[in-house]
Amino acid sequence: MKLNGTLIIGLIVVAVLLLGAGYALANVRGAAEPAGIEIIPPAPTATAAPPPTPLPTATSGPLRVYVSGAVVNPAVYTLPPGSIIDDAVRAAGGLSSDADPVAVNLAGSLVDGMQIYVPTLAEGAATPPPISAPAATADPGASRMGGVTTAGLIDINLATQADLEMLPGIGPTTAANIIAHREANGPFATIEAIMDVPGIGEGKFAAMKDLITVGQ
Repeated sequence: MKLNGTLIIGLIVVAVLLLGAGYALANVRGAAEPAGIEIIPPAPTATAAPPPTPLPTATSGPLRVYVSGAVVNPAVYTLPPGSIIDDAVRAAGGLSSDADPVAVNLAGSLVDGMQIYVPTLAEGAATPPPISAPAATADPGASRMGGVTTAGLIDINLATQADLEMLPGIGPTTAANIIAHREANGPFATIEAIMDVPGIGEGKFAAMKDLITVGQ
C-alpha cells in the first residue's frame, strides 16, 4: 500500500514537470515568432485640376465668288477676307475689251458666295435703269449691276438672258420664257410669281428661291 502511494506521488510529480516544460516551450516559441506588421496606406492627396482648354477663336474664312460676264477668265475664285470687287475682277484676268467699265462698282465689298456679273457695253445700253428695293428691305450694300446685285442675288425683273441662265435648272429656253412672261405681264410682284412661267414648278423654284429677288 505504501509502494502504491509512492508511485502515485511520483506520477503526479512527473505530470507536473511535463506540464511546466510544455508551458515554457510554448512561451519560447511565442517569443520567437515576429509580431504581425500592419500596412497603413498613405492618405490620398488632392490632384490639381487640369487647366481649362481655351475656346477656339473665330477666324474669317476665304471668300469664294463667281465672276462672269465680260471678263477675261470667268470662273469661281477664292480671295482673302476684306477683298473688294476690283480684286475679284483682277483675279478673273480683268475686264474684257467689250466690258462696260462703269456698270460695276469695283469698290464694293465682297461676301462669300457672291456672283459678280460684268455686262458688256451692248447690254449696258439695253439695260433699264436700276429699280430700288422698298425702304423696308433696302440694303445699302446691295447695289445692282444690271440684273445681279452685289449681294449675289439675281433680280428677275431686271435679269438678262445670261443672268437668268446662271440660276440652277434654268436653260436658254426657260430663261427666254421668263423674259417673255415679264414683257407680257409686267414685273414680277414676288419671287414666287416666277412659278407662273411655263416650265418652272415648285422644284425649280425651291432650288433658286435663295438666289433671286424682285425690284419694285
